[in-house]
Amino acid sequence: MQRLQVGKLPMHLLERLLAKVQPSDPRVLLGPRVGADAALLDFGERVLVAKADPITFATDLIGWYAVQVNANDLACMGASPRWFLATVLLPEGASEGLAEGIFDQLLDACRGLGVTLIGGHTEITYGLERPILAGAMLGEVDKGKVVGSGGARPGDALLLTKGIAIEGTALLAREAAAHLRGRGIGDDVLARARDLLFSPGISVVRDAAAACAAGRVHAMHDPTEGGLATGLLELARASGAGLDVAADRIPVLPECQAICDRLELEPLGLLGSGALLMAVEAEDAPRVLAALGREGIIAVQIGVVTPAEGGLRLRRAEGEGPLPTFPRDELARFLEGIEGKT
Repeated sequence: MQRLQVGKLPMHLLERLLAKVQPSDPRVLLGPRVGADAALLDFGERVLVAKADPITFATDLIGWYAVQVNANDLACMGASPRWFLATVLLPEGASEGLAEGIFDQLLDACRGLGVTLIGGHTEITYGLERPILAGAMLGEVDKGKVVGSGGARPGDALLLTKGIAIEGTALLAREAAAHLRGRGIGDDVLARARDLLFSPGISVVRDAAAACAAGRVHAMHDPTEGGLATGLLELARASGAGLDVAADRIPVLPECQAICDRLELEPLGLLGSGALLMAVEAEDAPRVLAALGREGIIAVQIGVVTPAEGGLRLRRAEGEGPLPTFPRDELARFLEGIEGKT
C-alpha cells in the first residue's frame, strides 16, 4: 500500500473516502465533497455554514492564522463568519507564555473579523515538536445568497484577487529564511515576503463581500494547498465545467517570483490563501472588478469558464496546454526536501 506524503490527501483517495459519507439528516444541504469550502445546514430562512481547518505552519502566528483561513472558507460560501472553536495542542515543556500568546492571537483575530470565540480545547500533547491548532468556524447566510464552489457556468468570467501564492511566499520567508539567504535572497525581499500575510493579506472576507454585493457571483473558491492550479481544478470539478486560463493574466507578486525562481518552485502550485477565485456573470464582471478596486483590492480577469468537454486549458506565450497539476503543495515538497538534507 502506498505511503502518503506530507500535505493534502491525494484527490483520488479523498474522493473514495468521501463517497462513503451519506448524510442521513435532511437538513444537510451540502456535506463533504472535494472542492467544497464548507458544509451547509438548513436552519429555515438562514443557512448555517461550518468549516474545520488545522494550522501546522506559521507557528509564531498560529492563533491569528487559524481564524483567518477558516473565515476565508465561509466567505467563499457567501456567508458571514460568526463563531469560532479552537483545539490547541501544545508540545511537552511549552510555557504558560506560549499558551497565553496563542489565546491572545485568537481573540485579536476574532475581534478583527467580528467573530466570537465560543469554545474548544487546549492540552499538552505527547510527541509534538511545535504547536498545532485545529479550528472550526461557524457562520450564516440567507438561503438565497449561498454561493459555494460548484456554481460556475460556461461563459462566466474567471476573476482573481490580489495575486497567487501569497501565503506560501510568506511562509517560506518565515520558516526557511536561513535557507533563502543561502540562495541569495536579500533581507529586504524576506521582510516584504513575511509581511505579505498582512499586506495584501491572506484574508478574503472583504473580497467576497464586496464582489457579492456588486454582481452575480456564481462560484467562489479559496486556493489553499496546491495553489491556484489546484483551486482551479477543484472549482471546475465541483461545477462540472471546463476552464480557459491565460497565464500572462495571473498576477504574481515580485517577492513570490523571486523566491520561487531561486528555489525552483512553481508559483501555480504554491499555497495560495489571500487570493479569491470567482466565476462571475460575464456582463457583471466589470462592475465586480470596479467594486473591488474601490475597496483597494486588486483584481483581474484571468480567463473564462467553458463547457466541461473543453477541459482545463492554460494559455502561455509559447502555446496552449493542459492546466498543470500538483499532487502535493510546492511548500510541502520544498520543506520536506530541506529537512531531508539536515
